Amino acid sequence: MSPQQQTPEPPVAPEQSQRPVGGALIDEQGQEIPITENMIQQACRELEQNRVAPAKKND
Repeated sequence: MSPQQQTPEPPVAPEQSQRPVGGALIDEQGQEIPITENMIQQACRELEQNRVAPAKKND
């Protein structure tokens, strides 16, 4: 099969996105909370929603 004929990878299934991605948060009690792909995606969505364009300089 040539590279042009390959089908794109299917999207990540919801149950897979709950698996830890290699990091953890520490809560108030000192317990580790594994970071999941869903947590990262949610944080990116929040950042994008709160993004503000930089102020223009007056030269």
